[in-house]
Amino acid sequence: MRTDQKTTAVATRGLTKRFGNRTAVEALDLRVPQGALYGFLGPNGSGKSTTMKMLLGLTRPSAGEIEVLGQRLTPASRGDLLPMIGSMIEAPPGYGHLTGWENMTIVRDMLGLSDSQLDRALATVRLRDHRDTLVRHYSMGMKQRLGIAMALAREPSLLILDEPTNGLDPAGIEEVRSLLVELAQTGVTIMVSSHLLDEIDRMATVLGILSSGRLIFQGTREELFKRSVPDLVIETPQPDRARALITGAVPGQGGVTVSGLDKEQTAEVVRRLVAADIDVYGVRRVQQSLEDVFMDLTGRGGLL
Repeated sequence: MRTDQKTTAVATRGLTKRFGNRTAVEALDLRVPQGALYGFLGPNGSGKSTTMKMLLGLTRPSAGEIEVLGQRLTPASRGDLLPMIGSMIEAPPGYGHLTGWENMTIVRDMLGLSDSQLDRALATVRLRDHRDTLVRHYSMGMKQRLGIAMALAREPSLLILDEPTNGLDPAGIEEVRSLLVELAQTGVTIMVSSHLLDEIDRMATVLGILSSGRLIFQGTREELFKRSVPDLVIETPQPDRARALITGAVPGQGGVTVSGLDKEQTAEVVRRLVAADIDVYGVRRVQQSLEDVFMDLTGRGGLL
């Protein structure tokens, strides 16, 4: 496998991980574009964390290949690649009995960084004013931002974050989301996993969706929404007569609601209603969230 380093930050081919008789990740072909904020989505247990650990060399794949920043990831190349990758997997790091700055100096000494790099990272996550506060006094949002600062201190080209908003209240989620969007705008490629689909919908430029260890979609939000047909609402003062003419129609929202009709089918239904002298006041699609589309697609049981 060989991809264009200028356009692809992470690429996998047939990436698979088995634990005994259980397959946690099956034949993933990921493509994370350079400079993207890649939302890696799926319910808990879908294989997101396992995949990220394989991308960092923390877990060895059962099969398949991984390429990161233009280089194939192997035990031999991992040492050269890791300085270019920042990560936060599972719980944010940090010792509660130490200050934010003291925690950062542990990273500095491990990676051979400078104090100026630590200071820039803390400034980026807006923790410079709290650098001398004990971490046990940090809010959960501040702890998450400290973990991101540790990942950023090495000034990575790629940032891999597993559930960075896990356990946060709405204000903390907003803090982390704004930070990641700002980082992506500086050119850092960010791969962030979450089971909070609507949250990722607000910031990701590219989406990858896992279900039971398999990649069921990869692409832009617009491409994803084209794969799902939202419910159709037909506004009419004669819903009972309309239901008799439309298979699968149910009462709702000032008329009837129908699932699964494309443009041509919608036009045919409207012609049928008009021909039957049934008044049609309006026809509109139900607005869908990313979670609605995800549930629609996975509920059908098919791969995209």
